[in-house]
Amino acid sequence: MKKDLLTINDLSANEINEIFKLAGELKEKRQGFGEPLKGKTLGLIFEKPSNRTRVSFEVGITELGGHAIYLGSYEIDLGKRESPKDVAKVLSRYLNGIIARTFSHKTVVELAKYSSIPVINGLTDYQHPCQALSDLFTIKEKKGLEGITVAFIGDGNNVLNSLLYICHKMGIKINAACPKGYEPDKDVLKDVAGTAKIFNVPSDAVKGADVIYTDVWTSMGQEKEYRKRLKVFKKYQINSELVKFANKDAIVLHCLPAHRGQEITDDVMDGPQSMVLDQAENRLHVQKAILVKLLK
Repeated sequence: MKKDLLTINDLSANEINEIFKLAGELKEKRQGFGEPLKGKTLGLIFEKPSNRTRVSFEVGITELGGHAIYLGSYEIDLGKRESPKDVAKVLSRYLNGIIARTFSHKTVVELAKYSSIPVINGLTDYQHPCQALSDLFTIKEKKGLEGITVAFIGDGNNVLNSLLYICHKMGIKINAACPKGYEPDKDVLKDVAGTAKIFNVPSDAVKGADVIYTDVWTSMGQEKEYRKRLKVFKKYQINSELVKFANKDAIVLHCLPAHRGQEITDDVMDGPQSMVLDQAENRLHVQKAILVKLLK
């Protein structure tokens, strides 16, 4: 029976721990793990441009012995030139798996519904599960997962949704500071009640935190709101003053790309507490583990 990864809720806590264990092995034996995807071809359907998601998946598939085919928006034009239903059914005859990076989460859900091969969410407007798994794997490496507090500063977007769900599933306390009107959806907050707290003042969320996390203030598809968001989020910047409210050994994360001088300052981004590059690298190892688990 095929298994998809569309949201964090598609995984149990045990499955997340299994992915972390395998990711650690793949990281340690990057060139000597073998080729579990030998003879398999995966399609990358991307409506949105990408640096880390595309490169890490393509490199990961290659290192596991498989082959990747990139299908940009101009090649498929989902929902316009061809319906997700038809794309899913046809590609299921050619491929062994699909990684989809789409504007609407409904598109990924429809692809998975009509596909007979595994579908992996490479980012939608609702969740970014591969990012959240990589984030928590990084936190596990640097801090462990017992008794920690994660603080997210910024927009109540897909990245925060995924962090809220994975922290809830793994029993990790998470504080989020968002401007009024930019908090996560009420349904999401209802689902993660007990582990998540929402604040409107960044310093309140960061107090006593072991991890400080941020993302861009304006996501792809929100470009028309750019100037407005610059004003609204002005006080939601991770800078040296805000970092002082966290524990002294706190680490700083950013899923990238970063708009330096907006959501994060250079001195923090490039400082000793920043684990941003390790976090970015771990996308490769964690996604390789996901591929092995779903396609073996």
